[in-house]
Amino acid sequence: MDVDRSKVLVFGAGNFGSCLADHLGDSAHTVYIWSRDPKVVQHFNKFHHNPDVLRDHTFPASVKAVGPEFPSEEIIREVDVLLFAIPTEGVRETLAALKPKLDISNLPLLIFVNKGIEIATHALTLEIIVDTCGPEIAKQATFISGPSFAKEIVKRQPTSVSVASLSSEHADKASQLFHQPWFRCYTGDDPIGLELAGALKNVYAIAAGMSDGLGFENNTRASLITRGLAEMTRIGIAYGASPLTFLTLAGVGDLFLTCSSSTSRNYTVGYRLGKREKIDYIIKTLGSVAEGVTTAKALKKIVNDLDVSAPIATAVYEVLYEDQDVEERARWLMSLPPIRELDLPEHAAGKPAQRLLQKLELAV
Repeated sequence: MDVDRSKVLVFGAGNFGSCLADHLGDSAHTVYIWSRDPKVVQHFNKFHHNPDVLRDHTFPASVKAVGPEFPSEEIIREVDVLLFAIPTEGVRETLAALKPKLDISNLPLLIFVNKGIEIATHALTLEIIVDTCGPEIAKQATFISGPSFAKEIVKRQPTSVSVASLSSEHADKASQLFHQPWFRCYTGDDPIGLELAGALKNVYAIAAGMSDGLGFENNTRASLITRGLAEMTRIGIAYGASPLTFLTLAGVGDLFLTCSSSTSRNYTVGYRLGKREKIDYIIKTLGSVAEGVTTAKALKKIVNDLDVSAPIATAVYEVLYEDQDVEERARWLMSLPPIRELDLPEHAAGKPAQRLLQKLELAV
């Protein structure tokens, strides 16, 4: 694989998939971007514009749309990189369709940028990869996360992200592929923690939006972000992730961005809930996916199974799925008894991560 001039196939023509295709296409790579919508494919190839997202942006000629049929075996075996920028709920189906087309003796670099937890199984993407493609492919998979709004990436505004994999070799390759003077990559070896951080921060962004929607200001938002980080870290440790991962760009960096920007979809959901709109109407009129809504349901099950204290995440779940009043839940959070600020578990079993590592054949 020539990291300076690679061929890349991007699954997903949404905001993030499109902006990363643009970034890579502008970095001397040849890029195919797959969409299920024939209108998107035709419009993109004719005008070098995406009619659904980033509408004002002109994409380089090195980026070509393919679809709506699933990419052929010929294309899949031609490319050096497969980049997945689809919602987590679609990853299992996509990988199941992809597996028979892969050349196992000459695998491309697999990069995942989705942020979420599968609802039915409560699985992270790493586990979905194991289930569909096997442990050897999963051990090579790489994950990218961090504070990275699509509209700023296409403007070439300075952006930094975390890149994690169980294979340092593949993390380095992904980092080199993306790294540019306007786009910095920092590698790590904790994809489980990176995935948890990327998924969980969306739930706390909903909480931050609720706070602003209720009319609370800076003190409240700062408290929510800080205590949200404490909850994320506590959940991560109990799950089996490294606590340090939550201090990275994928952790506190992405949490801060998503909780403090009115352009965040998850923040917007929370803000509208704070204004007393109903969640069904918000989802219907949002115009895009807010993964924090579904993640909140999966997270509630994880929190219960791990027996971890996560009152902010619990309150978000109760507003979303139990029709609890958002202002009443805010009062409940503030009326909880005082606790030690640094109350992370000292001896966590980490059973979910242990089970996943056994699937990966990395633990007994």
